[in-house]
Amino acid sequence: MTQTVAQTDPVKNNRDVKEGAKGVMQSLRRLFEQLGPIRIASTVLFMILALLVARFSWTTPLIQEAERALYDLRASVFAPEIEKDENIVMIVYNEDTLKLTGQRSPVDRTILAQALETIDAAGPKSIGIDILFTMPQDDDDLLISAFKSMKTPTFLAYADPVENPEIAFAEHEFLQQFFEDARSENIQPTNIKLDTDSDGVQRRWTPHRPGAPPFMAIALTAPNPKFAENNGAIRYHVPAETDVPVFDKFPIESFADPAIADMLGSFIAGKHVLIGGDFIDRDRFETPIGGLADIKGDDGKMIGLEVHAHMLAQLLNDDLPAPVPNWSLWIGALIVAICGGLSALIIGNAWKVGLVLIGQFAFFLIFPFLLQNTGVDTLSLPAFGWGVGWLFGYASVGSAARTINSKQRAFAQSALGKYLPKSIASEILKDPEKLALHGEKRKIFAVFTDLEGFTKLTHAIEPEMVATLLNDYLDRLSEVALQYGGTIDKFVGDALVTFWGAPISYPDDGERAARAAYALYLAGEDFRKNVPEGLPPIGRTRVGMHYGDAIVGNFGGEGRIQYTALGDAMNTAARLEAANKALDTKVLVSREAMERTGLDWYRPMGKITLRGRSTPVEVFEPIPDWEEKDRDAVTAVIAAHESGDIASVQTLDAMITHHGEDLGLANLLKRLKKTKNGESYALG
Repeated sequence: MTQTVAQTDPVKNNRDVKEGAKGVMQSLRRLFEQLGPIRIASTVLFMILALLVARFSWTTPLIQEAERALYDLRASVFAPEIEKDENIVMIVYNEDTLKLTGQRSPVDRTILAQALETIDAAGPKSIGIDILFTMPQDDDDLLISAFKSMKTPTFLAYADPVENPEIAFAEHEFLQQFFEDARSENIQPTNIKLDTDSDGVQRRWTPHRPGAPPFMAIALTAPNPKFAENNGAIRYHVPAETDVPVFDKFPIESFADPAIADMLGSFIAGKHVLIGGDFIDRDRFETPIGGLADIKGDDGKMIGLEVHAHMLAQLLNDDLPAPVPNWSLWIGALIVAICGGLSALIIGNAWKVGLVLIGQFAFFLIFPFLLQNTGVDTLSLPAFGWGVGWLFGYASVGSAARTINSKQRAFAQSALGKYLPKSIASEILKDPEKLALHGEKRKIFAVFTDLEGFTKLTHAIEPEMVATLLNDYLDRLSEVALQYGGTIDKFVGDALVTFWGAPISYPDDGERAARAAYALYLAGEDFRKNVPEGLPPIGRTRVGMHYGDAIVGNFGGEGRIQYTALGDAMNTAARLEAANKALDTKVLVSREAMERTGLDWYRPMGKITLRGRSTPVEVFEPIPDWEEKDRDAVTAVIAAHESGDIASVQTLDAMITHHGEDLGLANLLKRLKKTKNGESYALG
């Protein structure tokens, strides 16, 4: 069995891309050509604003909050899961410890001295103490003695008024003296200051301040230049199981109790030990993963000691996320602003345009998450700012494009309004496909006009006067046609060709076409009466109207098109207009059209065979000023003639006398006398 495999054409795809890019560039060129200098300046200004917002959203009020929220979501979703960190142990003062010692601030130092003896004997790698000794206590000598005997590298919390304004001068002086008394080869100071963002969330490492002691995580390990200068994101871990914490945590009194201290030694041997407070009202921080705390049932805040533990774990794992280069942020912002501006120029199918726009926003949303998942530090990535910058770019260029489009639309509506009624012109501007380059078969009401004797007149007067008269005449007729909702097909010399039912059809097309046909005759009569003195007399305007099939649409090719109607309806209407001359009538309407107008102002004018046609046509003439009984009388004469009653035709003589010189009625009488039994009268 043979299978046919569809293959893409790379040449065609490449051509489509080039044509699309060419279309965008042409739109841009037209945009700048039609905008004034002020509008161009404002558009450029907004594009620059879009660039700046997309670049500096992390430091822009309001937008900054959205950036932080999105980052916290990314950090929570892609926080590394861990069974348990086997390198770090936390030993804490908690509420039970305070009850046991009866001392809250400062914490009891005797229990710390006793615990340090047990911890040091267990052989940990290092000890970090997140407790500031800023006030004298009776048991200071005991604690200093414990520090002096430490064999494990131990780092005591240090702070100065430069970084900690809340520390008073006297407290700082005591802290300095305490360090001098406790200092030894294994006792060194460490910086414990945690710098939160302005919203109080601890997201990033505290940058090292020259002259300050090393930060706790760095002090507890070998020097690491990468982390010493790091101010990027803290890589928080989350527990793989909700009932197993990331770090072991023990109350400090457990290590001060000789009865159980020996059993706990194995939990800290060879590990980094952090000692600090775990209180419900002090030293607690919001973190990006705080939203996950609901699982644990707490308030989502993390004690400072645990923040230090996460930083230490990150350092031990050498897990330093790759920062986003500053230059790439500028390039990204520029691309975002340009994409927003170019998106405002996209035209085409609404679904395709919508997919393009949605695709771009999906990229802004998903791309930062992908980077976060691959180990990139997205703490400074302007994800929300990209979206806002894109919107600024879209709005700035889109506003300029709408200004041009409104001008073009006004021009187009004005131009269409010269050929179409305003209602139809508006519909076409909303949906240009209604004027697409194709033809379709439609039922229409076609109306033709002609000015009797105008050709002879053109030879008798100056060309300038011919142009003046012709423009005036066609303006009058065009206004009538558009007033009644007709579509102007074309002007052929002094003739006007119009139709109803396309490009948009309405239920009352027949009535409006019929009223327009009679109004066109009246407009011609008004024109005749108002020509300048000294000109030869101008003849009547003759009108023909028919209803039938036609092919309607734009014809002529892409370079030059004309919206027109072709087919039987147009040909018959043209022949009916010409038949007025032979029948001495003003407006002739076929039965097919008359029956669809809903009007009762017609008198029958017999059955005729038009030039070039073999099928007879029943024709009618609108006589709105006649009484109904008179129209009925003519209808009765026509019916009698069809039945072979020739004598009844003579009753038209009295009607002709009653209505004066009615040339059309007299012509009907003549034709009926020449035919019998309803025969058609052949013209030509």
